[in-house]
Amino acid sequence: MIQFNNVNFAYQGEATKQNLKKVDLSINEGELVLLCGASGCGKTTIVRLINGLVPNFYPGELSGQILINQDSHFERSLQQTSKIVGTVFQNPRSQFFSTNTTSELVFGCENQGIDPIEIEARVQQAVIDLKLAPLMNRDIFKLSGGEKQKIACGTVSVTENPIYVLDEPSSNLDVTAINDLRLQLKFWKAQGRTIVIAEHRLYYLKDLIDRVIYLKDGQIEQEYTAEAFKNLPARKLQTLGLRPLSLKNIQMTIKASKVKQDFISIKALNFSYPKSKKNALNIHDLLIPKASVTAIIGHNGAGKTTFARCFCGLEKHSNSEIFDEKLQINAKQRLKKSYLVMQDVNHQLFTESVLDEVLLSMNQPDESQALQLLEKLGIADFADLHPLALSGGQKQRVAIASALASDCDYLFFDEPTSGLDLKHMQEVAECIQQLSELGKTIFLITHDLELISNCSSHVLKLNQGGNVEFYSLTKENLEKTKSFFISNHDGGINESGK
Repeated sequence: MIQFNNVNFAYQGEATKQNLKKVDLSINEGELVLLCGASGCGKTTIVRLINGLVPNFYPGELSGQILINQDSHFERSLQQTSKIVGTVFQNPRSQFFSTNTTSELVFGCENQGIDPIEIEARVQQAVIDLKLAPLMNRDIFKLSGGEKQKIACGTVSVTENPIYVLDEPSSNLDVTAINDLRLQLKFWKAQGRTIVIAEHRLYYLKDLIDRVIYLKDGQIEQEYTAEAFKNLPARKLQTLGLRPLSLKNIQMTIKASKVKQDFISIKALNFSYPKSKKNALNIHDLLIPKASVTAIIGHNGAGKTTFARCFCGLEKHSNSEIFDEKLQINAKQRLKKSYLVMQDVNHQLFTESVLDEVLLSMNQPDESQALQLLEKLGIADFADLHPLALSGGQKQRVAIASALASDCDYLFFDEPTSGLDLKHMQEVAECIQQLSELGKTIFLITHDLELISNCSSHVLKLNQGGNVEFYSLTKENLEKTKSFFISNHDGGINESGK
């Protein structure tokens, strides 16, 4: 089906992208093949070679041979490739052309000149197969991350291409949306589609994969059968820089509590979106220890990001009564004291270089300190490059470095480890812990149990805008947090998917 023969590729003038070296790879029809390895190992480049983005949109020096259905892939036009390969990107917004969900499903088939009656039949079938009915005729920009991902999967499903490639599709999804993605992959596999998926999160794929390709420094380091990969011990996975195959294997540790601790007191924090009859946020009488790391958990739509925006003073129409110790801080004061790293960091990268981006957030710019932060996060080599030229995970680390460099008291991170491998996730967790020890109060909006286990001291679980629970991660509460993710990540069924 897909054959790589001694493929080499070097991106043109981009030191941020990993080259491929002597890649030989065969993928059979109907297989689901996982590409894994550390950030920059070459996973995304292989995906781009299959879907034609390399070298058509990402030029460089290319040699070797790629065959799809025994025909040379390089001789196909992108239009021809689009009839064979469908792609789901890490950020589904980057592949949308319409503002309406139904129009988006139709777009790909219209672009291929398929008969309108056939298009209508395909869309109706995709709506049934992928359970998209509640999402039809909706504004794409008002969908949650998981809902956008479902629409992205629907757009490739209606084309009925024989090959689907997915690049970090779970990076911005909550536990329920990840299960929905798993079910979609299972459905495509039952249809006989050939699926290639590049991913850091492994647990939701372990019972779907047929083979695993482990890449390192642009080369295929190891190839595993599904059975051999599932039998790798946890320590071996860690050595390879891979995340665990089961959430149950994540070890959580109790953070040492301070003898004396001051508090942020939220007497009231309320907010309603325009034209909405119900509160998006309704929190009262919440005490949060200062110099703590609080993980904010809950399903998409629970109010996690709204909580962050209201606390930071970004939502002008929120009603708030918040005290830092005994001093009340209004929205304007909180805006000066807070720093929010957004889920989509493209919205907050402004300068011409990575170094300038970090310097911009400093009250007194210090180039030496900025470079130390970049070094700690593994992006010092990119200091002179434009932030928007980086990969998704690298951009995320630039935004995190800017937050760390700021002199703000309250730091909010919205999905800070989306698209990060094990090593870089641990580096981010270490930086967050160090900031907490320096007296910063930190909030993590996250679906990443591993991040919580590495650096959080408290958990705030939200549901429909209200604070359901707030607790410290004592020994008694560790398993409660773990159970929330394990019981919800696959829709309440066991991890084998049975």
